[in-house]
Amino acid sequence: MGYIRAEEILPLEVIRLIQQYVDGENVYIPRKDGSRQQWGAKTRIRQEMSDRNLRIYNDYLAGHNIESIARDYYLSVKSIQRIVREMKVNND
Repeated sequence: MGYIRAEEILPLEVIRLIQQYVDGENVYIPRKDGSRQQWGAKTRIRQEMSDRNLRIYNDYLAGHNIESIARDYYLSVKSIQRIVREMKVNND
């Protein structure tokens, strides 16, 4: 995430007010409640992970063991177990 220089967008009075609380530090200003986006909304990562998890579940259903799936996808055994458990719940 990049940053914008305060003096480019804020009035001098606002900058001076902020400086009373923090001087020369980076400050994160969160989005308004109504404008927050869900994780992965700007990229395809959410869909890619969903597709990957479906492939993992299909491998599991095809008889592959958890340890080999973990090696194939470079994930921990616990992660594969969690994905399989979640997919079972969502597909039942």
